[in-house]
Amino acid sequence: MKNSKNELLQFVGGAAMLAVGLFIFSQKVIVRSSWFGFGGFSIGGFRISSGLVIVPLIIGIVWMFATNSFASKVFSAFAVLLILASIIMGTDIRLTSMTLYEWIIILVLIFGGAGFVAKVLFASNGSQKGGRKNKSEEDFKGQAKSIDDQLEEIKKNMK
Repeated sequence: MKNSKNELLQFVGGAAMLAVGLFIFSQKVIVRSSWFGFGGFSIGGFRISSGLVIVPLIIGIVWMFATNSFASKVFSAFAVLLILASIIMGTDIRLTSMTLYEWIIILVLIFGGAGFVAKVLFASNGSQKGGRKNKSEEDFKGQAKSIDDQLEEIKKNMK
């Protein structure tokens, strides 16, 4: 019983550490669109602006309504992925200046909390192998024997 309470406290404490660390980290990050415009990027020297990224989606949608083929759905899905990639590539993420102490606190909170949560979620329950499983197997065998004994008594009473 004491072990399950300890695991619950570790999980709740780890989740709280992780949440606080991620919150502080999110307060230290600046996200903005990059200099060359939102949604545009370059492939092999060919510049694709945000307006040109929409063209494959339009072609895919028209193709899908015209033929309703599997290839048109794949093409449309590829167009959506291209739009998402252009948005992500057009995003500039930077950290604000902070002291080493703040950075270490953030890292300890995030990775320490994730470690506690992972320890509880992915534990192999090695401490319970000897205790609970064997005990439950013995209980099951004992119950099976008592059921067999009761069946034998019922058979004797029927004769």
